[in-house]
Amino acid sequence: MTFYQLGDIKCLKFQSLEDQGIFHAVFTRKGGYSPSPWFSLNFGASVGDKVENVTRNRETALSALGIKQESVFDLFQVHSSNVVIANEAYRKGEEHIKGDGILTNQPKITLLMRFADCVPVLLFDPVNRVVGIVHAGWKGTVNQIVRKAIYMMAKSFLSKPWDIIAAIGPSIGPDHYSVGSDVIEELNESFGKNASQFLAQRNEKIYLDLWSANQYLLMDAGVSKIEVVKICTCCNLDDWYSHRGEGGKTGRFGVIIGIT
Repeated sequence: MTFYQLGDIKCLKFQSLEDQGIFHAVFTRKGGYSPSPWFSLNFGASVGDKVENVTRNRETALSALGIKQESVFDLFQVHSSNVVIANEAYRKGEEHIKGDGILTNQPKITLLMRFADCVPVLLFDPVNRVVGIVHAGWKGTVNQIVRKAIYMMAKSFLSKPWDIIAAIGPSIGPDHYSVGSDVIEELNESFGKNASQFLAQRNEKIYLDLWSANQYLLMDAGVSKIEVVKICTCCNLDDWYSHRGEGGKTGRFGVIIGIT
């Protein structure tokens, strides 16, 4: 991974995707126009920030990478296991589809999703030229949305899992993500005997490792080329938004990927 400073905009890029010439970025929270508690490059329009701030933030960040706002396709994220195929950019005024994963093989479309602790998973099939983003919080993880995205890449685009490159971005780390019995129960139902390897007990609390859980799902689906940055959003509030670390009063950082 490498951090890039583009004027006031700071973003992270994955070496594995850089090597393939795929345009992508994980934007930090720096370089935007939103006031506290969304300071400053907030991409989330449903967290209390003014819409005009969010619009300006998005346009500024995309412009720093030479990307037009008109190329964007995004979703109404709802912590689901729904994966959507994008064939054209989102049209202004069009109702957003609900979902938490996007795939496309269309050049000139910029896939965009928003995060604040949940796991961003970027996908690229270099053989069939398919890209994707997955938003995997604990609900998406127990519903195995990453595995469903790999399945859809194979079904819709004839992708082979062993060709796919995956990158797991900044999200809440295993040292800060304590979970309750409801999450543990669903994790056990989803992962069976393998669930215990993603849980650790410390100071009478149980902590969930979302990085390892999603890496396991990728590997179990046949993906072997996986880059994991292991940056905890809760530990690094200067760069990232963290729903858990900021008591729910925060913004969302943007993640994009596309095919030139």
